[in-house]
Amino acid sequence: IQEVFRRHGGTIRDGEKVLHIEPGATVTVTTTGGVYRAPRLIITAGAWTAPLVEPLGLRLPLQPLRIDVCYWREKQPGSTSTDSVSPCFLTEGLSQAPHGIYGLPSIEYPGMIKVCHHDGSPIDPEKRDQVPSGTSRPDIAILSSFISSYLPRLESQPAVMETCLYTNTPDEDFILDRHPKFSNIVIGAGFSGHGFKFAPVVGKLLCELSLGEKPSYSLAPFAITRFPGVVL
Repeated sequence: IQEVFRRHGGTIRDGEKVLHIEPGATVTVTTTGGVYRAPRLIITAGAWTAPLVEPLGLRLPLQPLRIDVCYWREKQPGSTSTDSVSPCFLTEGLSQAPHGIYGLPSIEYPGMIKVCHHDGSPIDPEKRDQVPSGTSRPDIAILSSFISSYLPRLESQPAVMETCLYTNTPDEDFILDRHPKFSNIVIGAGFSGHGFKFAPVVGKLLCELSLGEKPSYSLAPFAITRFPGVVL
């Protein structure tokens, strides 16, 4: 994707923290690597979006969550045919897992199955890797119970455990909108753990917003102002 972006004239600047955004007819972005100016700006900063846009007069109700991403090993290699047919499922309505549990093929770790709880713990994204010693992981207990009940051919403890960040809105729908005061600043945020699946259409819509074009789809469900008190 980055290579396609470059071929179309884009420039990628990695490893630069955004320090300040100055709105105006020309938007100025100051980072640890320099100062950039452009007629339009799209902000897609994930878990860091809320503090980044607050100086622009927005208090977005975004809650970053640390999610346990777990991979489970077969008790007997090959017993669940993970090499040929990998399970893909989503559970809802379980009393022990109100936010649902999902399973996906494990491309990263052959012979394992990826099973995760679609919820996590509130986290400061700057401290996402700082887990105090002795801290309980309730999601792991939920998953272990689920594995024992419904996937008994898997070990009841994860073989590999990683983390990722969700950035949730109160209604778990996206934010795709222009800034209410600065129409040349567009914000895409709050993807609540399911934004990746919509990446192509989200990119298209953010581009249309930034160019002042009529969006291809109604964006009313994703408006910033659906949340009260966000404009400071």
